[in-house]
Amino acid sequence: MHADAVPIDLARARRLIEDQFPEFSGLPLTPLEAGTDHAIFRIGETAAARFPRRAADPDVLHQKLEQEAAALAELAAYAPVPTPEPLGLGRPGADYPLPWSVQTFLPGETATPTGLAHSEAFAGDLARLIATLRNVDTAGRSFDGVNRGGRLTDHDGWVATCLANSEGLLDVTRLRALWEGLRTLPAVGPDVMSHRDLIPANLLVREDRLAGLLDGGAFGPADRSLDLVAGWHLLDAPRRAQFRQALAPPETEWLRGAAWAFEQAIGLVWYYEKSHPGMHALGRSTLARLLDDPEISSYGR
Repeated sequence: MHADAVPIDLARARRLIEDQFPEFSGLPLTPLEAGTDHAIFRIGETAAARFPRRAADPDVLHQKLEQEAAALAELAAYAPVPTPEPLGLGRPGADYPLPWSVQTFLPGETATPTGLAHSEAFAGDLARLIATLRNVDTAGRSFDGVNRGGRLTDHDGWVATCLANSEGLLDVTRLRALWEGLRTLPAVGPDVMSHRDLIPANLLVREDRLAGLLDGGAFGPADRSLDLVAGWHLLDAPRRAQFRQALAPPETEWLRGAAWAFEQAIGLVWYYEKSHPGMHALGRSTLARLLDDPEISSYGR
């Protein structure tokens, strides 16, 4: 999946877990569907081990995992739905060179771009989730500069790379024009607390309701428009309108949410074309929703 991938398999994971977390010895260990950044193994019924997939400096990664554990604990204290809580950090060993983490496990069905796109109840749950997280006190913190959540124009280089690699896969001419129209939208208001990655794979659903929230290690202050990507990743046009009405963002904030959704989706189609069909399909679905929306597509004219 990645050029700098670090191998981890069931046997290695079992040795690491039983050596460093003996309380889990003898419990069933089950690989879960491959994530893009972590290999995840369910431990028994209540825990999961997450092994980073990409090469990194072990000391830097250990510090990052400590920060993620703190963010997970903060998110769990405020989220309106269950979210995993940290249980501990693992050390390199057993032919795996990186630190790793153990969290509580949440059962549930993973959301998809289209599965609940027509659900008013689900749209309402997404709006309540974002509103709840926004109300958490930032305690004087601001965006840490990592990944999305700051200035749109900081991502110009990445978008240019994605457009160049999307020739033959997407309507690059139209998409380039759309990014040019969206990229200079100004920020609206101060940073707020944000999940920062509300894609379908990070949401659990039960029937037509939101039932859980995953991958919260980046929970922290960011552009208040960032979590609005959920509307583009998960909802059809009528439910997106309901979602927008519930949160009542200023027009520019709503448009910046579309810009963040564009920045995320444009990298999914070409990068995961062969390695992750689900992420590839998400990129196509989100870009199609953006291009089909008259308000958004007008920025590409």
